[in-house]
Amino acid sequence: MSLTLKELIKIGQTQLEEAGVADAAIDAKELYCFMMRYDKVALMMHWQDVLQDNQCEVYFDLVQRRAQRTPLQHITGAQEFMGLSFKVNENVLIPRQDTETMVEDAIELVAKGTLRQNAYLKDKTMKPAAEILDLCCGSGAIGISLASRLPKAKVTCSDISGEALEIARKNASQNGCRVKFIQSNLFESKAFAGTLGKKKFDLIISNPPYIESKEIDVLEPEVRDHEPRLALDGGEDGLDFYRIIASEAAAHLKKNGCLMLEIGYNQKDSVKDILRQTGAYDKIIGLSDLTGKDRIVVASLQTEENFAYYRKSA
Repeated sequence: MSLTLKELIKIGQTQLEEAGVADAAIDAKELYCFMMRYDKVALMMHWQDVLQDNQCEVYFDLVQRRAQRTPLQHITGAQEFMGLSFKVNENVLIPRQDTETMVEDAIELVAKGTLRQNAYLKDKTMKPAAEILDLCCGSGAIGISLASRLPKAKVTCSDISGEALEIARKNASQNGCRVKFIQSNLFESKAFAGTLGKKKFDLIISNPPYIESKEIDVLEPEVRDHEPRLALDGGEDGLDFYRIIASEAAAHLKKNGCLMLEIGYNQKDSVKDILRQTGAYDKIIGLSDLTGKDRIVVASLQTEENFAYYRKSA
């Protein structure tokens, strides 16, 4: 069987399309790039090459795995996020581009005290060595990205899963970031108690499980069958983790501290209500992602100074 690279990729694309893979054309090329360690420029340079039979066999084995709806990132073992490469496997959620929006907002908040260029923090900025907690960190994509872009910040990543933390530690190492790791079911670990009272942070950021339990079985096979249910299932209404975080996070925020949460596209009002009902937060706002969908809720620890400043600036 003599095939050019162009012909091989076309066959791979067709097989993926027949299997119902959404981005078949892209994935067909990505699989070959992974196999040959090519970038996209190299792929085009070899577009008319005639391939050896053993190359075709290896490629079609990869295509078959993808056609069985194994996520592309589980085949390649990596996902790019915020310009960094992250190891991923079945123990962590694959970082999504949607979450990059929240990371960019967090960077702006810490560095400038603003959100989308609008006033938010009374003290303008957090201190350069801001203490940040990435709660339910999974692969560590959020916390490690913040550590990379805010090198003076002191970042802690926490997750209930030891397997997830193992991946997160490797990701911190390969991206050259100093991050502290804690295995904990939200704030239950004694590591959050501290010797002088509860451990406190300038920013607590989280992408917690938020999918309704009944919805998980109808998700795409790549998610339903290959990503950890522990990181997906937000309970009957998808809001279980927000209720716990809202009730406990305030005790772990410093004065002027903020809570930033990724949410489902239809959860903004519910999450804002949950935060409001605790009486612990003010400046509770929602932010959209690049597609215009609700994606983030931000709140500040309630103090009279913050409340007065925000109302004056709004």
